[in-house]
Amino acid sequence: MGGGGSGSFLKVLVSNLDVLAGPLVSLAYPLYASVRAIETKSAVDDQQWLTYWVLYSFITLFELTFAPVLEWLPLWSYAKLFFNCWLVLPQFNGAAHVYEHFVRPMIVNQQVVNIWYIPKKGEQERPDDVISAAQKYIEQNGSKAFENLVNKFKTSNPRRSILEEVEVERRARIQRESEAREVNPFFNPDYNQY
Repeated sequence: MGGGGSGSFLKVLVSNLDVLAGPLVSLAYPLYASVRAIETKSAVDDQQWLTYWVLYSFITLFELTFAPVLEWLPLWSYAKLFFNCWLVLPQFNGAAHVYEHFVRPMIVNQQVVNIWYIPKKGEQERPDDVISAAQKYIEQNGSKAFENLVNKFKTSNPRRSILEEVEVERRARIQRESEAREVNPFFNPDYNQY
């Protein structure tokens, strides 16, 4: 008889997993990790959590905008929970991935393509048309000069992506731990001195 009560409790727990785990995954843990990131000297974890909060804002705006439609999708809350887990968990670096591949190109690089734009007669030589400007530059200066210009731009803007920063920090941490093991055989990498 005692097993029936615990079975019912487990059914209630599983059926309300999104309601119980959602706030923990999408708010409580990111809040805690953001405060920890502020207290460290590393810029990588700051970027990770700022990126997460930007994406969380996008998700919230999406939900508010399309709430009447999303109410009809029975698995939306579970899909959102799993997506937030992917964004939050440091093993996946999902927030950095989404930011680098979707948000940054649209907002920072402004690579939004207007599919409704049809050039009018005489409008092909617009100065803000990147392709025609590049073609005109190549015609005037040659393709080698254009390659040099592109390479000059690449070297003058050496900003690494968040994923590259995470990898650099991971390698530095491994190097520090290996050096610490050489000096101290009792080294514990999980020990934090706060």
